Amino acid sequence: MAMKKRRYALVIDSRKCINCKACAVACKAENEVPIGNFRNWINEEHQGEYPKLRIDFEPEQCHHCEHPSCVRVCPTGASWQRKDGVVLVAEDDCIGCRYCMIACPYDARYFHEESGTVHKCTFCTHRIDGGVLPACVETCPSKVRVFGDLEDPASRIHELLSTRRHHVKEPQTGNGPQLYYLV
Repeated sequence: MAMKKRRYALVIDSRKCINCKACAVACKAENEVPIGNFRNWINEEHQGEYPKLRIDFEPEQCHHCEHPSCVRVCPTGASWQRKDGVVLVAEDDCIGCRYCMIACPYDARYFHEESGTVHKCTFCTHRIDGGVLPACVETCPSKVRVFGDLEDPASRIHELLSTRRHHVKEPQTGNGPQLYYLV
């Protein structure tokens, strides 16, 4: 029997983000991310002047691109992509050259000083392979993040991208980012 094709992605509704950073804390706890490093974070954009001020919050992380430049530049094949689109780093094969960090247009990787290797968001593969949502998605109190399979027409992510206006960041890179921001 043929395996069902999957393509994992994330939709972000930044308008719901309250900058509580629960996603970042959950990721750090779930993935043992060292102090000073992050696999996901919240960008802040300030607009206006007192008394008419506005702050927008925008969650950010690896975009698990369809054609990831980080994978193309890796000299050892340590950066690789699963069939379901998740981009990973095989720590045993990583030589710490950091070419992938330079190639990533989203600055979504960090160098782990202790191991001498590069780390990044994994969409919590250890959770999603067991049918559990990534920690950042599960913990968000305002449900900013929607994780799912783009190949499943019955999924919430498929519905959102079919019915809501959205955009991706840095489309000109040709990487085909798979993080979609609702407008």
